[in-house]
Amino acid sequence: MPGQFVLGGAPCRGAPRLVWVVVELAWFDPASWEDWLVERRPVIPDGMPFLVDDDLRFEDAPGVRRPTTAVNQWLRELPSSGSPAPLTWAAYARVLRDWMAFLRSCGVGLFDGRAALRGGLSSYAVHRSAGPLQARFEASTWNQHVSVLASFYRWAIAEQFTDAEPFTYRQAVTMYADQVQHRQVNLATRRTPKPHVSIKYLERDFADMLIRGLGGRDPQGFDDPGFRGRELTRNAAMGTLALETGLRLREFSYLLVYEIPLLPSAPTDLPIAFPVATALTKGRKFRTTWISYDALAMVHRYIALDRAAHTADSAWPETGVALRLTQADGRGGRVDGVRVRWDTLSPAERRRLVAPDGGSALLAVQYAPTAGRSPRGPACCGVADAETLIRAAQVACSYSWRSPPSRSFRRMCKSVMVAGSVIGSGSGRSGRAFAIARWGLCAL
Repeated sequence: MPGQFVLGGAPCRGAPRLVWVVVELAWFDPASWEDWLVERRPVIPDGMPFLVDDDLRFEDAPGVRRPTTAVNQWLRELPSSGSPAPLTWAAYARVLRDWMAFLRSCGVGLFDGRAALRGGLSSYAVHRSAGPLQARFEASTWNQHVSVLASFYRWAIAEQFTDAEPFTYRQAVTMYADQVQHRQVNLATRRTPKPHVSIKYLERDFADMLIRGLGGRDPQGFDDPGFRGRELTRNAAMGTLALETGLRLREFSYLLVYEIPLLPSAPTDLPIAFPVATALTKGRKFRTTWISYDALAMVHRYIALDRAAHTADSAWPETGVALRLTQADGRGGRVDGVRVRWDTLSPAERRRLVAPDGGSALLAVQYAPTAGRSPRGPACCGVADAETLIRAAQVACSYSWRSPPSRSFRRMCKSVMVAGSVIGSGSGRSGRAFAIARWGLCAL
């Protein structure tokens, strides 16, 4: 995945009319390392990204290393520096790749003097704010890139790769209650709106209509014989779960059926605690969200009826090595004979879990009859990925909007179609499904 910059109006003064600068981004794969003529396996995490110049060289001469080696060393130390997620490694590598490619197009090195780096940073800021449309960043994205670059240069100065960085800081004072703290503020960052200003709300009447649409019902709540869709009970239950708990996309997609809280013996108006596994949360921080009794009851009905019928005598459809699950309960189970807790299982391992009765152990699954067999025979019951639920929700949206309430129709169109969520759009790996309801509204 190369990073390229074409200067055709010159973000850098004096640059040629057309300059191609390429920095390659690749990922480490230890397969067949025995054929690399090395004494032992390289101590590099599997899937770790690294940068290399387009001539595929790391040295200009024996012992004269290029700046890409310093960047790669910083990337390799990320897991021990508070960044254990592979997606974070890739994001940081892309930030450094684009920064290096742009500096080179300006004739500036990664570890040049402060004056040269300051000039490159100014040109880069203009390029990302007023340059070509495909190169422009939102303020939040630009601030994230600045934060990553500042972290890298602080590390490079500490490791004596350089003694200069392009950023300037000012002292700021923050106060909370009776606590006063001093901190540094990077002057290269842009101002962003307060979080509560950028929230998009899905009002309660539209949220209820959306859930009815997911379940194949008309706006009044009755079954619509003209509706065409599959897995209606699952879609309605999962849509309600996402609305009530505010789970992120990855947390929602890899939720195990055993992690659903038990249903209280009697209905209650109090919210029910819903723990979220550490391995799925952003930053691997444990948290507890909440769900109402009615929403939890709907999920349990889906588990007891539709999901049970679809997973009965089903086969495991995934490729790769299966992880056999036995003696499962609300806290953990035996995986290939070893007792483990649910919050220690990564998303990839959760996809490979095979329930004791066969099929996937994930909560949201989809039924697909095996090729060449009758629908009543053995079937594959696999993961209902986010894209499947997204398509179902988009159909439900267009259906439920046949006769929507007159107020806030335009706002709902914008919120649902723009939000990176299960009911909207998303990559299936990150982003928020639905935020927790506030003041009688559901925030996307």
